[in-house]
Amino acid sequence: MEGNREKEHLLALKVMRLTKPTLMPFHPILSDARDLAHTLTAEQMSSDISKPKDLDYFGVSDLLTLPQNFGNIFLGETFASYISVHNESTQTCTDILLKSDLQVNGQRLLLKGVNSEPVTFLKPNESIDDVIQHEVKEVGNHILVCAVRYTTESGEEMAFRKFFKFQVLKPLDVKTKFYNAECDDVYLEVQIQNITPGPLYMEHVRLDPSDLYHAQELNTLEAKHGGDNVFGKVDYLNSMDTRQYLYCLTPRPQLYEANKVLKGVTNIGKLDIVWKTNLGEKGRLQTSQLLRVAPGYGDVRVTVEKAPDSAALEDTVDIVLRITNCCEREMDLTMSLQNDLNSGVMWCGLSGRALGLLGASEHLDLDLKLITLHPGLQTISGLRLTDNKLKRTYEHDEIAQIFVFDDS
Repeated sequence: MEGNREKEHLLALKVMRLTKPTLMPFHPILSDARDLAHTLTAEQMSSDISKPKDLDYFGVSDLLTLPQNFGNIFLGETFASYISVHNESTQTCTDILLKSDLQVNGQRLLLKGVNSEPVTFLKPNESIDDVIQHEVKEVGNHILVCAVRYTTESGEEMAFRKFFKFQVLKPLDVKTKFYNAECDDVYLEVQIQNITPGPLYMEHVRLDPSDLYHAQELNTLEAKHGGDNVFGKVDYLNSMDTRQYLYCLTPRPQLYEANKVLKGVTNIGKLDIVWKTNLGEKGRLQTSQLLRVAPGYGDVRVTVEKAPDSAALEDTVDIVLRITNCCEREMDLTMSLQNDLNSGVMWCGLSGRALGLLGASEHLDLDLKLITLHPGLQTISGLRLTDNKLKRTYEHDEIAQIFVFDDS
């Protein structure tokens, strides 16, 4: 589409996208026995006994071809374009100004190249060449608008524009899942699917955590196994394939020092994904901030700070429980222990003990004892906490599990 066509312009504008060539698939070339090419080739090959004498067809390997149009542009790639303004007339033009901008979703982004300043004059058969680059950050329709202004020898000011429309597609489909551990750790699973028509080399998939968490990547082997990526040294993701990445996020110590409790929606961080195509073109995608809804623990939370995985039959077991006040008011707590005669473990100690005042978001540790009664995998239950101010009792069952074995 071209504007201001009432008068013939002295300058010509040409735009070409700068991109790597594409691979054109080969096509077998058939050779009929009656063709001259078949006869000549068969005679030449018959002199060499190591080669077959019959040649019905032969294939041509993949060829590199330049794109005939703007082609596919994917989100996260860098759009580069070569712009040339050529003086096709016999006159010398002055005050030439080349301006390029990109229209995206109703917005206009100014693209600055090397020759963004006005050129004083342009003689016949001379050109003004420029290269513009822009990292594509939105999907959908994009319009490249190139405008040229100049002045003729007679002093007449001329201007025209050209429009180039192209589509930006989504290269990756990214899905996330959160898994809450018994402690405050959070496991993040990232599923990445390649929805481009060709393979992608995944340069890195990195999680940039927020100020609340420390991130540990779980996608590499242990040092004794080489410490390489679990997907191999050449990390390719074929078209329509999906891959899972795993990360562990641990709350930073400052949260515990300030006696804070993670509530509501918390900011986990964002993903930074960098890839390359099979011809080396680089792409980058950054997600928005990943938000996680912290699990609700009620007014009082009980976590296990210390407990053995297994214990002998009829043995005494020491455990440490942490009591955290998750509400915004002060509590006056009393602890009671309830034993089930059918349970494989029983509490051993004083019940009905006063724990005193516990402020909002504060915690205290309890040293308790259990005695094992039956072999097998046993569940620890029966902890009761009563808030004397509200006369409300909080029941905590299935706190932890312990394996009891008979060593007799």
